[in-house]
This record gives sequence, C-alpha cells and structure tokens, in this order.
Amino acid sequence: MESNITIIDSEQQRFHVLDIPWDLVANRSLLWSLGKNDFKQKFAGSYLGVIWAFVQPIVTVLVYWFVFQMALNVGTQATKAGIQAPYVLWLLGGLVPWFFFNDALVNGANALISYEYLVKKVVFQVSILPVVKVFSSLFVHIFFVVFTLLMYALYGYFPTVYMLQIVYYFAAMLVLSLGLVYLCAALTALFRDMSQLITIALQVLIWMTPIMWNLQAMLDGGRVPRALEIILKLNPMFYIVQGYRDALLDHQWFWEHPALGAYFWVFSLVMFVVGTRVFSKLEPSFADVL
Repeated sequence: MESNITIIDSEQQRFHVLDIPWDLVANRSLLWSLGKNDFKQKFAGSYLGVIWAFVQPIVTVLVYWFVFQMALNVGTQATKAGIQAPYVLWLLGGLVPWFFFNDALVNGANALISYEYLVKKVVFQVSILPVVKVFSSLFVHIFFVVFTLLMYALYGYFPTVYMLQIVYYFAAMLVLSLGLVYLCAALTALFRDMSQLITIALQVLIWMTPIMWNLQAMLDGGRVPRALEIILKLNPMFYIVQGYRDALLDHQWFWEHPALGAYFWVFSLVMFVVGTRVFSKLEPSFADVL
C-alpha cells in the first residue's frame, strides 16, 4: 500500500507542459479579479489613481520624441534615415509593444514576492500569480494601442486591414512574456537580486531591439556591420517591434517574414516550456523561501 501511494505522488508531481495553461483557464475568473485589483492597487492612495498608469508612458514617448526629433535633431539624422512617416509615429510603433513587455517582465518577476501571503496559503493556485501581473499590464497596453491609433489618425494614417495583425503580434508577445515571467518569477523568489538584473538587462535591450533607431538605414549606410544584424535579430522582441510597425506603417503581412517568424515561435515556445517547467519544479519551495 505504501509503495502505491509513493508511485501516485510521484506521478502527480510529474511536469506536464499543459498543466499551467490549464490552471489559468480553470481559474480565469480569479485571474480576472486579481488582475483588476492589482492594477488598481499600484496607484492606491494617489490623488489621480490609475490615471498615472496612462500618463507615464505618454510622457516617456514625448521625452524620446523631443530628444530625438528636436533637441538632437542634427546628430540623430542617421538614426532616423529611411523612415518615411513622422518620427513620432514610427517611435510609437516600437514603444507600444515594448512598454507592455517591460512592465510585464519587471512586475511578473516580482509576483511571488508581491503576493507572498497568497503563496503561503495551502490551497491557493500559485501558478496564476505571475500571470496576474501580466494581466495587470494589459490594461495600459490596450489604452496605449488606442492612443496610438488616434495619433496615427491625427497625422492622416487611418486604420487599415493590416492593423488587425496587432492582435497576432500581441498574442505572440504574450507567449514570449509568459515563458520569461514564469522563469524570472521562480528565480527571483530564490534569488532576490534577480529583479535588479532584469531591470538592467531591459535597459540594455531597449537599445538593441532597436526601437529609437532605424536598423535598416544604419546597415545601408555602413554605420552598423552586417554581422551585428544577425545578433540583433536574435532578440525575439525585434520580431514583435517590427511586426507592430509592419501593421501600423509598412503594411506588410506577418507571413512575409517566414524565417524570422519561425525563429521567434521556436524560441518563444521553448522558453515557455522551460519557464513553466522551472516554475513547477521550484514551486514546492516558494513558501519556505519567501
């Protein structure tokens, strides 16, 4: 009898790649509720409340636009070469997905620490907590997409059928984000300095995506070696940022970049499997280390 119990327990602890996705579906109502509450709690006590969540990215865009378009206009001509649309619109196309990815990863990595009291509950489904942070970032992303479409319309760039691809690229970014968030959340619970490393890595990555400068123009002008192009395109967010710009400005379909798309999905799915596996393996120790 004892040996049978041991076998059953080991089978229950065996990792299955669909375990966490199933947990998310089964607890979707709780996920929705916690996501909304998390979004509201970020700005609890402030006079303007959740309005700050929307003000911050807009101010960031204005700062980047002023620096690159106005203050450093002469010195940044090379970085903006080849951009046919107004620079602020091109910049928005890159920052819209980046803001979501950045917030989801930074906040998701600290999800277990933020919800320490829930992790220590015996009957709580801990695997949904990283997604709560990702879900909380979704509200700002939706607003920012709408804001971007309005900005485009003001400049005479009205919605086209290509813009429907934003849904596809967001879904792709979500898969990538979830894999990284599960991995980072598990490691941050055990190694608190991980959150600082993530912040630094993202500060470097925003310049290597690239978002503020036009890679193709730099390559054509010989200012960036061709070997570096391959390295930059290994960054999966390159595919997402380029995709948002294809949908908003360049009017290209996602299947027109088959090699880049194939690499992105292989990388993202592998990362999702690795991230969820590491999370599942370390989950029994979270309550002890937090």
